[in-house]
Amino acid sequence: MLEMRPDCERCGTDLPAESPGAFICSFECTFCATCAENLDDICPNCGGELMDRPTRARKLQEKFPPSTDRKFTP
Repeated sequence: MLEMRPDCERCGTDLPAESPGAFICSFECTFCATCAENLDDICPNCGGELMDRPTRARKLQEKFPPSTDRKFTP
């Protein structure tokens, strides 16, 4: 199951699990749409391709909560 990380690793933008606009690589490095575009859809951490992250419906988040571990470091 995806972690559904709560923020962009590059700029810190909030990325709620139920909202579109997040991009991930196969290691679940997570970026907002703007940062992913500026990175040419290539993960700066592993070199993998950044793809649209699926959303998780709010009704499923109680049973399958998204991560609260923020990765952005200013």
